[in-house]
Amino acid sequence: MPGIASNRVAPPLYQRQPKLRPRSEAKRARIVEAATQHFAEHGYHDARVGDIAAGLGIAKGSIFQHFGSKDGLFFEVYKRAVRSFSKYLDVPSEVREAGFFEVLRYWLARTEHLVHEDWIPYRISLLGNYGTDLVLKREINRFLITEDPYGTVAFVRFGLERGELRDDLDIEMIVSIIDWMVERFQDALLTAELDPGLFRRQGELAEKKEARIQQFLSMLQRAIGAPPAPIPRPKNRANHRR
Repeated sequence: MPGIASNRVAPPLYQRQPKLRPRSEAKRARIVEAATQHFAEHGYHDARVGDIAAGLGIAKGSIFQHFGSKDGLFFEVYKRAVRSFSKYLDVPSEVREAGFFEVLRYWLARTEHLVHEDWIPYRISLLGNYGTDLVLKREINRFLITEDPYGTVAFVRFGLERGELRDDLDIEMIVSIIDWMVERFQDALLTAELDPGLFRRQGELAEKKEARIQQFLSMLQRAIGAPPAPIPRPKNRANHRR
C-alpha cells in the first residue's frame, strides 16, 4: 500500500543488508532484543539509539553499522514483533470448525488476554501502525503485504471454501477489508491497556466490549459474508371442489 513517499528512488539503507557472519548475526540479535524493550517503554520518537547502545556497552556507531538508522532499527524490531503473533487459523479445532466469523470472534475476545501474557509485541505493533513517520510506515505496509505475517490470505481462502464469504468480491479486496477493519478494531481494544487516549474510547465494561465485538462482526458479515440461502416457499395448492 504505497504512501506519500512511494516515489523515492533508492530504498533506505535498512533494506540493503549484506549477508552477515554468525558473530554479526548474534550481535544484531542482541541489539534487536534490547531495542525492542527500549522502544516499547519509551515509544518511537522518544527512543534514543545512544541509550540502547549504552545499555549494551557498545558504540552507537555499531548500531548504525548494522541497521543504517533509527528507522532501520525500529523496522527490524517491528518485523520481529509481528512475526511472533499467531496466524488467524492457529485456533483450537472446535473454533475452526465453527467457521470464519467464529475464528474472528475468538481472536477479538482474546485480545486483552494476549496483551497481559506479553504486552511488548503489541506495544511495538501499535507504534509501527500509528506512531512512526510516513516513510517508515510505507515500508511497514510493504512488509505486511508481501509477507502476510497474520496469514490473512489463507484465512480468507478458508472462508471462501466454506461458502461463508461473498464470491462476487475479489479476494484481494476481502483481504484488504480484513486487514483494515479487524486490525483497527483490535487496536482500539488494545489501547485502553497500552495507550489510553490514543483513541477516543477508553476503559469499558466487559459486557460493553462483548456487545461491541458482536456489533462489529455483524457489520463485517453484512459487508463480506455470503448471503443466506433462500428459504424455499411451500407450493400453493389450489382448493378443488369435489
